[in-house]
Amino acid sequence: MNQDARALRRAIRAQRRTTPASERIAAAEGLAEQLLSLTFMPGRGHVAGYWAVDGEIGLHAWQLRLPPTLTYCLPVLHGEQLRFAPWRPGAALVSNRFGIPEPDVAPDSLLTAEDMALVVAPLVAFDANCHRLGMGAGWYDRSFAFRHDRAPPPWLVGAAFASQQVDAIAAEPWDVSMDAICSERETFPAPPGTAK
Repeated sequence: MNQDARALRRAIRAQRRTTPASERIAAAEGLAEQLLSLTFMPGRGHVAGYWAVDGEIGLHAWQLRLPPTLTYCLPVLHGEQLRFAPWRPGAALVSNRFGIPEPDVAPDSLLTAEDMALVVAPLVAFDANCHRLGMGAGWYDRSFAFRHDRAPPPWLVGAAFASQQVDAIAAEPWDVSMDAICSERETFPAPPGTAK
């Protein structure tokens, strides 16, 4: 891992954790507006979010405003890839090996990445060209590697506070392209020809 990427991750994660609760709530509302306004927001099927940890922007406002024709899912660690399971507030959760809550379901009931219509992924930093810097473990890149050779769905959208935007992030060959990145203030669509 590049030393600059490590330093950037540390700095932005520390900054993100200090965001006051009132700003987090307002940002989650703004993010929900941006996500619901996506031109490719599906009308039915499975959509996935994430359980916000470590100061990540929350998706609860978006989840609660989804139409009943969409099933909200959370990621579940499965081997070296992500699988997905439907989840509603109050349903059983267990902590995975990183301490992140995930639905408590049987492994044979999990959905694959290909089963999703749209997936909202957390990120540490992003640029206006929809390059995403994640935590560095490659979970989303491995799970959605099939997107290198295939057009959506699933649509992939990064989610972050506007303060997580940086001037530029160097894309790596294994990075899976985002179709858009949404903050509480605006949506950055992928430049033409960059997302499959």
